[in-house]
Amino acid sequence: MTFSTYLREGERVALRPFRLADGPEFTARAHESRELHHPWLAPPATIEEYEPYAARLIDGEGRAGFLVCERETGAIAGFVNVNNIVRGAFQCGALGYGAFAHAAGRGLFREALGLVLAHAFAPEPADGLGLHRLEANVQPGNTASIALVRGAGFRREGLSPDFLYVDGAWRDHERWAVTAEMPPPEAARRTG
Repeated sequence: MTFSTYLREGERVALRPFRLADGPEFTARAHESRELHHPWLAPPATIEEYEPYAARLIDGEGRAGFLVCERETGAIAGFVNVNNIVRGAFQCGALGYGAFAHAAGRGLFREALGLVLAHAFAPEPADGLGLHRLEANVQPGNTASIALVRGAGFRREGLSPDFLYVDGAWRDHERWAVTAEMPPPEAARRTG
């Protein structure tokens, strides 16, 4: 199945914007993935939570949201959001992402993150976001997420104590970043 508004396509996944109409599938997948996501993140699991979340990504300044879809079926495999986009001399955004349980461990997100990097670093407005730098803040115990960003070419820049309020407490996060000038790993070159 081909979705007519894919922004980027890889071998197995493609990126497309969020839509309000995606609420039932997104929230069902989030509900099925609670164990996988806890304690790292809590994506919206009800339509009442999803609608304002998606609206901020659809209409909001300073952020861009992407649904990661399996190319073969069009099913939503997860999401990658570029939040807190700062323009001017900074040209930077912060990543937030999550794979859904049915897609986890299949290598789909390694491919998807390569597509997001290609889109984020491509010149705006025609091809991409025109960013220079992307950051990912990851809790030290989230080994799958650390492996994902490391594999995408991000470098570890340090530790931020009590950085984000997650799962009822302020949590330390490792700071990882990549810039447009950094050479992508081989896997990202194939999906870009």
